[in-house]
Amino acid sequence: MTLPVRLSCALALCLALVQPAFAEMVWRRGALGDPGSLDPHKATTLIESNVLGELFEGLLSRDAAGALIPGVAESWRVEPDGRVYKFRLREDAKWSNGDPVTADDFVFAFRRLMDPKTGAPYANILYTLKNGEKVNSGALPPEALGARAVSERELELTLEQPAPYFLEQLAHFTAKPLHRKSIEAFSSDFAHPEHVVANGPFRLKKFIPNDAIVLEKNPRFWDAAKIALDREIFIPLEDRSAALRRFMAGEIDSYDEVPVEEIGFVRKNLPDALHLSPSLGGYYYALDTRRPPFDDVRVRQALSMAVDREFLAEKIWGGSMAPGYSFVPPGIASYGAPAEVAWKDLSLAERQEQARRLLKEAGFGEGGKTLEVEIRFNNSGSHRTTAVAIADMWMRIGVKASLIGTDASTHYALLREKPPFDAARMSWYADYPDAQNFLFLGESANKGLNTPSFSSPEFDALMQRAAQEQNPDARKTLLHEAEALLLKEQPFIVLMNYRSSHLVSPKLKGLEPNALDIHPGRYVSIAP
Repeated sequence: MTLPVRLSCALALCLALVQPAFAEMVWRRGALGDPGSLDPHKATTLIESNVLGELFEGLLSRDAAGALIPGVAESWRVEPDGRVYKFRLREDAKWSNGDPVTADDFVFAFRRLMDPKTGAPYANILYTLKNGEKVNSGALPPEALGARAVSERELELTLEQPAPYFLEQLAHFTAKPLHRKSIEAFSSDFAHPEHVVANGPFRLKKFIPNDAIVLEKNPRFWDAAKIALDREIFIPLEDRSAALRRFMAGEIDSYDEVPVEEIGFVRKNLPDALHLSPSLGGYYYALDTRRPPFDDVRVRQALSMAVDREFLAEKIWGGSMAPGYSFVPPGIASYGAPAEVAWKDLSLAERQEQARRLLKEAGFGEGGKTLEVEIRFNNSGSHRTTAVAIADMWMRIGVKASLIGTDASTHYALLREKPPFDAARMSWYADYPDAQNFLFLGESANKGLNTPSFSSPEFDALMQRAAQEQNPDARKTLLHEAEALLLKEQPFIVLMNYRSSHLVSPKLKGLEPNALDIHPGRYVSIAP
């Protein structure tokens, strides 16, 4: 019996040498570009949101279907006046270095968000907190903010006025806790891979710009035992067609946007990989209302009326978009059907005729000077093709358009810093499913996100009244009035509404379609 035993052992040793070790479960996630910042208080884009949602967990979180679930807070209660929220933090919430996540981590983060020295472009999303706007403007110190640590595990947040969407806001990346010691030690460098201390399901392993952001499972995350992935790698691919090729070659497992010109091909050849679903996102051109002639509502309306949205949605975007006539996309249950532009039902020829008349009244065309518009956009996707089509549509009403395309980082910097421009492509995806999250883009106090620098006391007053209104129906009426006014003024030319269009490998499990287009890695697994 000795010889067979030796042969068996030798065979087992040989097999061990030639067979690979147990493979890691890795989601190679194609992204639309590099994040501009991994500091939750500097971020503004969906690209950044997707990464930050993996690194940090707020008081509330979202499940695979986009629904609110408890996060660091295991429970909460609201005082009868609707202004005071009390949260109980879970005992097993830890930072990736082993420190406990405490109520003070949230207080510190909220104060840093509102501190004007931070320069957070998204601070106003949490003006719902008491004294938020006053702190952010420098009128009050950060300590005056309505955030208080009652104990290590008890947090109290006080609102300026009741806000029915407040819990939804707490799942946003601006409401994440921050590791105080890291920021005090490294200042703005705390977001570098070697310094990031995370409390989310993943932690940052490395970040190589234009190459990869590598995340690995955070073993100290309170629910780590249920996470299947070992690593999640974001691969920035601004070229959609190149992304499709890499997907077909098996180099990435998913991609956030199907190349429009390839949708027909994907439908035919990769039907199981195409995921199309409604999304709470809008595609706009912002007009710089600070300077003539775009400070003239007649010019803005004329440019908007001349656009054939059906052509853009179906021919340019291959049905991955829907024509947009409302500023708030359809699909928000608490809002109902959104307001729409008054001229929606006119034929394109009728709209063009009215547009020419408006331009003539403003001093352009038919003997007057020619209106010239410079369209700025990021080169990725079909944005250039869209701009070419719109330039042709505007030419038919006597407008001369020129195009300037840049990479995504440069374009988004333009939207943040807002040097003088004519028209700039922008989009907006809901941070939470409430009409206010779209309409607040037009508030004059929203310096960071009001790209056209629109200012209307009437609009601001409607939004303020809606913020103070506790009756849901009355609030909805006020928001509809505000949307109608924004559509009349047209600082944003509404073009289309997004439909999410993803490439998803059939072996990738746990990605559920949802209106917020959120897909947390903690629920994803990869089948053999």
